[in-house]
Amino acid sequence: MAAGESPGLPQSVRGATRQSGLKSGKRAARSGRSQGSIRCPECGSERLWRDGLRYSKAEGAKPIQRWLCRSCGYRFSQPNIKVNVSSEIPEALNPGNDVGNLRIRGFKAAFQEKPDSPSFCRGEYVASHGPSTSFTSAAKPLKAFPCYNSNRRVCASKREAKNLAAALKSEKRAAGATTPIQPEMRAKLIEFLWWMKKQGYAESTITGRVKALEVLCRRGANLYDPESVKEAIAKQGWSEGRKASIVKAYNCWLRMVGGSWTPPIIREVEKLPFIPTEQELDSLIAASGGKLAVFLQLLKETGMRAGEAWSLKWTDIDFEAGMVRVTPEKGSSARCFKLSSRLLAMLNRMERKSEWIFKPWQLKNMRRTYQRIRNRLAIQLCNPRLKQITLHTFRHWKATMEYAKTKDILHVMKVLGHKNIKNTLRYTQLVHFKEDEFVCKAARTVQEAAQLIEAGFEYVCEVDGVKLSRKRK
Repeated sequence: MAAGESPGLPQSVRGATRQSGLKSGKRAARSGRSQGSIRCPECGSERLWRDGLRYSKAEGAKPIQRWLCRSCGYRFSQPNIKVNVSSEIPEALNPGNDVGNLRIRGFKAAFQEKPDSPSFCRGEYVASHGPSTSFTSAAKPLKAFPCYNSNRRVCASKREAKNLAAALKSEKRAAGATTPIQPEMRAKLIEFLWWMKKQGYAESTITGRVKALEVLCRRGANLYDPESVKEAIAKQGWSEGRKASIVKAYNCWLRMVGGSWTPPIIREVEKLPFIPTEQELDSLIAASGGKLAVFLQLLKETGMRAGEAWSLKWTDIDFEAGMVRVTPEKGSSARCFKLSSRLLAMLNRMERKSEWIFKPWQLKNMRRTYQRIRNRLAIQLCNPRLKQITLHTFRHWKATMEYAKTKDILHVMKVLGHKNIKNTLRYTQLVHFKEDEFVCKAARTVQEAAQLIEAGFEYVCEVDGVKLSRKRK
């Protein structure tokens, strides 16, 4: 027996009491099952649906169960009437009055009628609308839906629901969508993960390649049969870049198991990245706050990778010289960048709770937070271009601006940390200015010339003892 139930109540009343405690909106009634002695006040049928709960505005009022008749479509509320053990209607508050003045009980229970009394009086129990405890005899159907009169199944038992889920799952597998990974193959993938760990692969590479092999297994590929892997790749509508990453992951798998194959032809199409304007980047930084704003400003000024910026420690920043030392990743070269006074001030305002600047905030969580802010700002500013700006776009923007300013591809290669100039050459194709507009400044003293150089101005010539410098707008 559940806690809070009266031990003397009949089993049907206790069942109705438990059902009345369900959350709002759940239809827990079973199709074709009687709801105790509750009948439709319109036609007297016991074929009822639970139709949610009605809440009263009165303070401390209990929610009222709503019912819908499957036979006539009539909707009505369940009365909160006290029921005694002998199934008799208790004494009325005012003798001589009708059933509308009965004492109301705190919990909902099934309404027990007198043997010689009719079912419900016609109409709705309006006491559920407020603190009033009177009935009405006027017919007041809320809504009637003729389509509900037909016999149809609206819910299933626990066993039936499980069978239905299994049927849907088997139908999905039959369509060739996914297949479960066998335990033996799952163990082999764990072995593959540990093998890559021992070979010294990066954590991101290990995670990506294991996930790629899991996708192949779910698509029905046998990793020990290269032809099966080719067939699975050919059936998918993946992009060429996605196929190339799958092929790289399977090549690594074959190196572990000692196999070989002839990979399918992948025609990767090189796409130039999107380059935003500086105003768009500044708007994103201004819309962010806290660590994220510092993180984005750091990416804009240095062009380092997001992982490199995320791995920075406080000891990597020299506040006296205004420099930051970058620990490279992906086989890049170590670099050192000059930071602006604005970025140094932002870093000084941050709390130093650990040796890391941005940790323990996970990089993936930081990326998701940035995406939410970016998408919201794109809607506010009516600028859909902002949705194309990722964290790596800051690196592309920095490389593009450096090449546009210096026209020196070797300088750009050093800024990005590339060891192969082929990785940097594509940035030379990204500069498509409609017209070259510059800001010109004149320096008459060495101090003025030094300030212009620090501000990014480029010396052009000297006229009448005045040194002229320019900077692209």
